[in-house]
Order: sequence, then structure tokens, then C-alpha cells
Amino acid sequence: MRALLAISDALDAVTDFVGRMAAWLFIPMGLIIFYDVIQRKLLSIYPDFQQTALYSFLPSTKAQELEWHLHGALFMLCLGFTYIRNGHVRVEVLRERFGRRTRAWIEVLGCLLFVLPYTVFVVDLSATLLVWKSFLINEGSSATTGLPMRWIIKSSLVFGFGFLAIAAFSILLRNIVFLSGPEDLRARSDRFVRGEGAEDMQQEVEEELAQDAVRHPEHRYLDGDTDNVGRR
Repeated sequence: MRALLAISDALDAVTDFVGRMAAWLFIPMGLIIFYDVIQRKLLSIYPDFQQTALYSFLPSTKAQELEWHLHGALFMLCLGFTYIRNGHVRVEVLRERFGRRTRAWIEVLGCLLFVLPYTVFVVDLSATLLVWKSFLINEGSSATTGLPMRWIIKSSLVFGFGFLAIAAFSILLRNIVFLSGPEDLRARSDRFVRGEGAEDMQQEVEEELAQDAVRHPEHRYLDGDTDNVGRR
């Protein structure tokens, strides 16, 4: 079980690194959007801007396509990162009513029956029918002044869903550890079974206080002693 959790931690680290690096794409994307807006205003009051070297290098069509290329890559490469951070939208109406073990089983079955098969299917389909064919014909933009090498942005589907599959496999292992591992490992693998209900919040607070009492036996929190809790 410790080996499974170690593998999960390693996969989490890879997915986390990719997501953090991909997040930097927001900066060039924002700058290009800013440039695109400014150049449109400039063209309306100074048409000769089209003759400048800057406009020749990055005309409006290229700027707009580069915007959605960067936005698409940012979105795809952060799919796995968001999953390991438990940031995707969930339907909590029923899930919150279940216990932690039931939630863990839902996560395991969801990964095995839905996430992993779907991501493998999309990676295979994207690599063979989209990226490879686009590379062979050297596909570019349909616009005359658009971006070339359309296969580059299409490959973000392969990498995005590939890292999502890695994240799903990591979460699968983590929930298996939670369901079958010893108590100390279960405490490290319950990230995806925690709820937002009052019962779960109370349990988490009690666990935190118990851990703090072990670390600092001189601290004592009495019932209703909210001042001491607030100072922690």
C-alpha cells in the first residue's frame, strides 16, 4: 500500500508540475489579447499601421488565432492538475449524503469505468485522426494570414487528456489505499472523499485537534473554549 501511495504521489508531482508550467501561458495570452485590442483601435485612427513591421509579423488574424491556441493549450494542460486538486465541478446532491468509503468507491468506479477508458479513447483518436494526419499534410489555418502547423495545437488534446489519464490513475491508487490501507495511510489518502457537510467538517476539526494535542500535549481545548481555537 505504501508503494501505491508513493506512485500516486509521484504521478501527482508530474501532473502538478505540468499544470503549474501551463498556467504561465496565461501571461502571453493576456499580452496578445491586449495587443489585438490596441491594434484594432490603431487601425481605425491610423490605417498606415498595417505597413509597420509589427503588424506584418503579427497581423490581426494571427493574433486572434494565437489567442485561442494559447487558451486551448492552457485549458487542456490544466485538466489533470485541476483533477488532482479536486477542483472539477461535482454533482454533490447525492454524494454528500454518502459516507467516505462510499465516496471512495464512487471515485474508484468512476475512474475505472469512465475517466480512464474515455481519456485513452480520446488520446488514441486525437493522435491518429487529428494530429498525425494534420502533420502529414502540413495543415495550416484556412485564413491566408493565419498560423501554420495546425498539428501543434491539435496535439494539446493528446497531452491534455494524457495528463488527465495520469491524474485519474493517481486518484484511483489513492482511493484504493484509502479503502484497503492501514489507518496512517488512509489519513494521507482521503483527499477525494472529504465532504463539505457539517458532519465532515466537524470530523475534520476533531481530527485536527487530536493531532495538535499529540504534537503539543501542553495545549488543551475545552468544550466551548473558542478563544483558544481562534488563536491556533
